[in-house]
Amino acid sequence: MNRATGGSSVPRSRETGRPRRPGPATRRRGRLRGALVALALLANALLGAAPGGSGETISLAGNEPGQRLDVTLTQVVDPASPAVGPTAEAERGTGADPDGSDRLLAVRFRLENTGTAVYRDSPAPAAHLLDTTGQRFTGLDVPTTAGPSFPDTVTLEPGGTTEGFITFRLPEDAGAVAVQFALNAGLGDDVGQWSLP
Repeated sequence: MNRATGGSSVPRSRETGRPRRPGPATRRRGRLRGALVALALLANALLGAAPGGSGETISLAGNEPGQRLDVTLTQVVDPASPAVGPTAEAERGTGADPDGSDRLLAVRFRLENTGTAVYRDSPAPAAHLLDTTGQRFTGLDVPTTAGPSFPDTVTLEPGGTTEGFITFRLPEDAGAVAVQFALNAGLGDDVGQWSLP
């Protein structure tokens, strides 16, 4: 039996000895694999995701003149454990999970007022989490052991900064893919998005 020199392992036809062309099933698998790779590469661009994920700062404008924040996602805690104690129970509100089928995910943001107007807003509802099925979850003021949450309302003079956690409650098996933040309680036209690891 003749073997090609150079160690080539290209399949050859028994009848002609020529290299075999891929069959329809092989070509379909190749096209499907190529489409999936392209979709994965385009997903972040289609979602408008920030390329750097955690640690990247995005400058966001509000709907009012002079409103501008530099927003940095600095930490993700998944899963996050609920805080315990009477204060935490009082603050938990609608964040209760009676059947234990959900998990908490906490995201720490750094906010810097780079505008000319005072920033006065509620950070928790300004943030949203997206999962792999396209579901969108609004941020909550649920305290966790990850660290201190933002207060209900944050007031920042121009040049001022603050940091805090925003918590999301999502199904136990949900795959978190991105977090969004917008000024004006999440209603601002300018939306920042960070990919999650």
